[in-house]
Amino acid sequence: MKTLRLFGAHDLRLLDEPAPTPAAGEALLKVASVGICGSDTHWFSEGNIGGVPLTQPLVLGHEFTAVVASGDQRGKRVAVDPAIPCGRCEFCEEGNPNLCPSVLFAGTGTVDGALAEYISWPARNLFPLPDSVSNIDGALLEPLGVAMHALSLAPVRPGMSVGVYGCGPIGLLIVQLARLSGAIHIFASDLREERLQAALDTGASEVFMADDRERDKVRAATRNRGVDVAFEAAGADGAVETAMVTCKPGGRVVIVGIPSEDRTTFTASVARKKGLTIMMCRRMKHTYPRSIELVASGRVNLKNLVTNFFPFAEYQNAFLTAEKRDGIKIVVELS
Repeated sequence: MKTLRLFGAHDLRLLDEPAPTPAAGEALLKVASVGICGSDTHWFSEGNIGGVPLTQPLVLGHEFTAVVASGDQRGKRVAVDPAIPCGRCEFCEEGNPNLCPSVLFAGTGTVDGALAEYISWPARNLFPLPDSVSNIDGALLEPLGVAMHALSLAPVRPGMSVGVYGCGPIGLLIVQLARLSGAIHIFASDLREERLQAALDTGASEVFMADDRERDKVRAATRNRGVDVAFEAAGADGAVETAMVTCKPGGRVVIVGIPSEDRTTFTASVARKKGLTIMMCRRMKHTYPRSIELVASGRVNLKNLVTNFFPFAEYQNAFLTAEKRDGIKIVVELS
């Protein structure tokens, strides 16, 4: 099979390798569509993420759909949960498998991801897709799950005001979910005009260029009160600071983005004087069945997020496009 491995920053190589043999409890999957995530871009651009270095050639890709090629579900199209928690530790038993210290995650560390023609993965991580959910939709269920988990950390209730700072795929999905949850005012900011337009198209009330002046504009739009909940989804300190400044006293700030450097800073006095609750979003948990229903029912639109498609052979262009942040979501189609 063809396998794409990262050997170092900007060093991707397409190789011929043996197809994997499924272990007990696993199924062989023929990969269909793979979304390129911001974390994949960090690996590609920097050769590390969050202080974790590349220690061996790695297959990237954790947002994917596939067709089952072995076992009882053979022939079924499935979305794939990329996380394999241990299921036995204190945190798993508390219902927080996303916090499992022994979790294995596709395309991270020593665990190969989905940018290969075939992959073996636990059968319990496979979720059959109805006909109304395409392969490309299925590949975006993972970022939708992250957005759903972010909203669970700071529940958005009818009538609330919300700030979303960073309008990449996850930020735009947070906008959709906030609107679906009943938020009346949704303010969004980004550095790119096309992403601001996408935010308006997906339900934002007002959008602002992320130039620090959006802080005053959001506060003015809320009559100097601030938003009930602020989501940082850019992976940048400026967006974190904007979330703190624009959140109301006693409000919640959810940090979703992953910074290039393994450090996040903000003005402590702003957060302290407001008594803000700061939540850190770690991936997702227990979201796949619900996310499939949201997409199948038409309540969440994933198709509009995908702006660039590349065949597997054009992997270099796919990653360079993602690195430049051209468009919104880049999908590599393997079959």
